Amino acid sequence: MELSNLIGALTGTVFFVLAILVFIFRLLRNPNVEKWLGIFELLLAVPLIWMLINAAAEKRPLLYYIQVTFVLLWLLVVLLLDYILHFDFRQTRWMVILFVVLFFAASGGLVGIASNAGQGWSIIAIILFFITAFLAFLQRKLTGK
Repeated sequence: MELSNLIGALTGTVFFVLAILVFIFRLLRNPNVEKWLGIFELLLAVPLIWMLINAAAEKRPLLYYIQVTFVLLWLLVVLLLDYILHFDFRQTRWMVILFVVLFFAASGGLVGIASNAGQGWSIIAIILFFITAFLAFLQRKLTGK
């Protein structure tokens, strides 16, 4: 279980760092870098799927399954809307609201997942979560995306 906890903490940390960088490059109006950072973020599905597969053997609580599933669901939505369908949903308010709610459910779940690895990882995840949240709303206000 220690390995899963560490992988979860690292996955959460990488997720937040990549999200922060995506928002920064969106603010800098550099969609090419933003796109590649998003692709790296999508690759986080690999450790998350591994964590989900191992969850039963580790007798994880239901909340853990929910947390990992929300992150995977958010990644799937991003993959479908941004990378496969190229659907510009960010101009439709109700779609943006649903997307943001799912993003923060996934992000909050990652804080919980990282917390399984100990207090230090929990503090790192919480700090990165708040930076991510701030930048998410700032870039939305300034860019409309």
